[in-house]
Amino acid sequence: MKPARTNFATRLFCFLLLACFYLSGSSAEPLSGETEHFWYRLAPAEGPYIDSQRDSKAFGFRDGEIYLSYDNAQTWSQVTDFENAENIRFSCFLENGNIVFATLNRIYLSTDNLKSYREITVQDRDGSDYHPHTPKNPEKPGSYFYSLDGVHTHQVEGREMMIWGNYCNVRHGAVPVNIYYSTDQGETIKIAYSFGKNSAFQEKGVAPDEYLGADDNQIVCRHIHSVSYNPAENAFYACTGDLDRKNGHGLECHWLKGIYDKTADSWEWTVQVSSDANSRFKSGGINFVDGKAYWVADANGPNTIRETYDRGVFRCDPADIANKQKHTQIFPAKYEIAVMTIEDNFIVIPEYGNANPCDCGILFSPDLGKTWGQYDLKELGDRSGVRVNPRNSDGWFRMGLREKWMNRAEVLFLKPKPLQQ
Repeated sequence: MKPARTNFATRLFCFLLLACFYLSGSSAEPLSGETEHFWYRLAPAEGPYIDSQRDSKAFGFRDGEIYLSYDNAQTWSQVTDFENAENIRFSCFLENGNIVFATLNRIYLSTDNLKSYREITVQDRDGSDYHPHTPKNPEKPGSYFYSLDGVHTHQVEGREMMIWGNYCNVRHGAVPVNIYYSTDQGETIKIAYSFGKNSAFQEKGVAPDEYLGADDNQIVCRHIHSVSYNPAENAFYACTGDLDRKNGHGLECHWLKGIYDKTADSWEWTVQVSSDANSRFKSGGINFVDGKAYWVADANGPNTIRETYDRGVFRCDPADIANKQKHTQIFPAKYEIAVMTIEDNFIVIPEYGNANPCDCGILFSPDLGKTWGQYDLKELGDRSGVRVNPRNSDGWFRMGLREKWMNRAEVLFLKPKPLQQ
């Protein structure tokens, strides 16, 4: 167990630094504003990076420390040493108060509100220990646990399950692509599904028998965009990217359906559809509302001058996911989008800044897609939002802003305005 450090001198220094900041006359108020549909504000730049939230709790990090707040990141009640804090890429609150957080290739659990934490060894599909590979370049260990989506817990047959997939092989080096899960509040973390060995994403100079990925699976992808749960079917769905590379790797954009047997603690996964990059099946942001599947299209890749991109926000019955004729487009997005969170009929979709000419674009619907607002928060700069957490106890969604898609930038909070009667 790693104990917290109580460093009075460090706390006093930080207090005096902030006091000088305020007395200097500089404004500590973070940038904020409003649109027709919502208020928005940036997290304070001088505070910890707020990586996730649940109810009134928030988890943050900076400067070799991890932080826990009980009042929606207004104050930080627990501060604990964590040397590799700047490499944290994932965190999640469980309903019993446990906190799971991960760096690029290590994952940890705190069961006592960050007073201490311990490293968790992931279990492979056969029950054996699953260890990250030893990278040839120590500076590029691969991103084992980072996710694009911001909802990782679901109520499954009367108990909470945590599940997510890694968005990887973009930066930080080659890494296997997995879906992870826990049924015991993070005490045990296991692999639900492992993709095969994609030779397009391996360390340089390694032989094929050293490739990363599952030996027993021919299905390959670059990374996972979204994993979600449909309680109406008691089934899980995952979608992946990125292309058809035309060089022996095959299609990389898939929708998978997973059925979990809690008695046997086992999974059965089937591929629902596979496609190339110019397809609504290159997608993300899977959500289920009243038994319907909702998702956003990340379609891009090569196309001809007569070929349009198959983009937008879509809805259908889960049984019709593979049948485009039975899809309803509820928003005709012009550019690719990869992230969406739906809560209580509010739809929040950050736009993908690398492709979209806007600066910091937000699509928002207050009524499950009947009406929409499309906003460009230009004062925030060229940003893309990812990992949209559901609203906290004060009613604010949280999203991480990225510069150039992968570079961590600010944290944005967004609060829906009351619906007009």
